[in-house]
Formats: sequence, C-alpha cells, structure tokens
Amino acid sequence: MTKFVLADAEATRSLGVSLGQSLPAGSVILLEGDLGAGKTTLVQGIGEGLGIRDAIVSPTFTLINEYPQGRIPLYHLDLYRLQSEEVEALNLESYWEGIEMPLGIVAIEWAERLLYLPPNYLHIYLKYSAEGGRQAELVSVGSGE
Repeated sequence: MTKFVLADAEATRSLGVSLGQSLPAGSVILLEGDLGAGKTTLVQGIGEGLGIRDAIVSPTFTLINEYPQGRIPLYHLDLYRLQSEEVEALNLESYWEGIEMPLGIVAIEWAERLLYLPPNYLHIYLKYSAEGGRQAELVSVGSGE
C-alpha cells in the first residue's frame, strides 16, 4: 500500500495526471471515498494525463462517460445511484476485458457497489485528513503486483 497526503484539489488532480501518464491500457482503478473526497477530481487528472481535452464530469446520472480521444481511452463510471444488483446487470467486465471496445483505463467511482472485481486493479481510497486536505491510499491487487 502506498499513501499520499494531498494538500488540496490541485494535488489530487496532479496524482491523477501522473496515473494517466503512466498506466497502460487495461488498467482498472476502483475509487472509494466519501462525497467530496476527490474521486472525480482524480479522474479529471487522469484524463489530463491521457491528453483528453474534453471536460470530464461525474457520470452520476449517465453512469458511464467514454473519452476515446486520449493516448488511450478513458471509461469513467459512477455507481453512486445504483444498488449492487443493478451494477451486476451492466456487464462492466466488457470494459476491462476489451471485448466490445478498445482497452483503456477504467475508473470506477463508488466501486464498493461492485459484486465482482476484475482480476487486476488499483484500489484508491480517498479520505479527508485530520491535518486538513486529503489522503489517498493506493493498493494494487492481482497478478500485476
């Protein structure tokens, strides 16, 4: 596990930029944290790191936003409004297996609602820090550890 102290939203965004510049196609990022903890800000940074010029907004009502125009595609999912059973019906594995669309980076907000997980992923927990700002805990899971 790797921990980061993120002083502000810009630091959260910068962490995302680094991830976007370095992660390969097929990467899955599971994001957890309270409302306002910085999940969408982190994904905006990932998009910036991928070279995506479109505004990246939380897909709370659309569930999935696809950004194909970067270095590799970004698939941004938000499961906040769904129950776990509804999430299962979305067949999200098609995103991380590259079955129906090109492999890219899959970033899933409110990932705790997933009933099944991909074989490899980066789990990022965002939380408010007692010292102010936020903390991010990154855990890599799977054969790519």
